[in-house]
Amino acid sequence: REMRGVSSTLPAASPSFGLAALLTTLVALGPLSTDLYLPSLPTLATVFATDAARVQLTLSVFLIGFAVAQLAYGALSDRFGRRPLMLSGLILYFFASVGCLFAQSIEMLIAARFLQAVGACAGPVLGRAIVRDVWGPVEAVRVLAYVSGAMALAPLVGPTLGGFLTVFFGWQSNFALLALFSILQVLAVWRWLGESNAHLDPTATQFGRMLKNYGILLVDRNYVGYLLSLSFSYSALFAFISGSAFILIGRYGLSPQVFGMCFGLVVAGYISGSALSGRLVRQQGGDRLLLIGGWIGAAAGMVMWGLDLAGIHHLAAILAPMYFATLAVGLVMSNAVGRALAPYPKMAGAASALMGFCQMGIAAVVGILVGHGVDSGGTVLPMTVALCGMLVPLSFLALVRPGKT
Repeated sequence: REMRGVSSTLPAASPSFGLAALLTTLVALGPLSTDLYLPSLPTLATVFATDAARVQLTLSVFLIGFAVAQLAYGALSDRFGRRPLMLSGLILYFFASVGCLFAQSIEMLIAARFLQAVGACAGPVLGRAIVRDVWGPVEAVRVLAYVSGAMALAPLVGPTLGGFLTVFFGWQSNFALLALFSILQVLAVWRWLGESNAHLDPTATQFGRMLKNYGILLVDRNYVGYLLSLSFSYSALFAFISGSAFILIGRYGLSPQVFGMCFGLVVAGYISGSALSGRLVRQQGGDRLLLIGGWIGAAAGMVMWGLDLAGIHHLAAILAPMYFATLAVGLVMSNAVGRALAPYPKMAGAASALMGFCQMGIAAVVGILVGHGVDSGGTVLPMTVALCGMLVPLSFLALVRPGKT
């Protein structure tokens, strides 16, 4: 069936393994853009003669751009469709990646990273909306769990690959690879991604309508509960992303390659959590899995903080608790997104965008705080992971009324 905004030669998107695989690469664009160059962060401080806090801004500014752009993508995709917005975002991402590649100062790199984020966010926000469009409210949770698990291959492989690229070809090679990856995605989307939005809304981009849509979402206490659970869970993960290179390479003296492998070990927890979520969601329900994941993450963060306060500064004292903290993220994120979007089939783009805005915005603030704290010691990392972890189950219990979604 031909849909509005789709060429007659291009079929509408329909459930398939191929579509899920393509969406996985698109959703992975965000984490790949941050994780691939993590091992080069200490190198960037040396190359540009700056401090850890300023280099960390290349991460937090990326999240800020990612957060703000999602609000526009959500409304525009509800109005014009997912496919044209996806293509536009990927093309912008390519040119911004080239800008990162040729940056001559830390300020230029930060600016290019902001533009890169504006393009990159098309993948996750529209990818999640497409899953909701195509698979429906029930199956979307299961598919999102598997997409998230497969997507975790990006942060699993990214830092290790980025470490080798940095050592053998320099920090610029990371952004050269991202530019190549984005061009391949443009070709794949152009060739294989049909339009999935069957409810194009001509009023979605009207400012008053946008405010009304976001107002509807923000007075829904269930939606807000899922949104905060997602945001604090991701913030615990981003605290590790922000500070791990400076602590593991700076304090423990790991090489960029070994750092990448250690980072991959931690990410394996996220893969495990996502796989468990996909397997158990039909049996246990999304709310129960989310809460279980929340408590696991809180406990893992408190253990890591407790070990640090006790003076146990061993590599395992960071990596082992963080494995379970990221396992918790895998349990929380897909269920929070799936449950939050379920009641809103006609405004899935706006609902997904607002979740992404808050998720990235809160995590960016957390990352900036960690970036300013790592130069004075490593305690800021376990403390932040613990506090963010505790806020996940507390937000859920305070706001979500199970069975009301």
